[in-house]
Amino acid sequence: MPYSTYKILDLIGTSPKSWEDAVNNVVETAAKHLRDMRVAEVSDLDVKIEEGKVTAYRAKVRLSFKYEG
Repeated sequence: MPYSTYKILDLIGTSPKSWEDAVNNVVETAAKHLRDMRVAEVSDLDVKIEEGKVTAYRAKVRLSFKYEG
């Protein structure tokens, strides 16, 4: 079995609807620019609050992909 190397990026996704949508936004946006993504790990969740109301959900995502030179 050949050896592989993976790179990890920390990305933050946002959504006005949910944390799940925020994570999906990260993965879908990254997929336009990266090949061979493998694993996404959600490391932090938070919300943006304005005038006492939640206005955005934010998810910090550690995304790994196969590194090719």
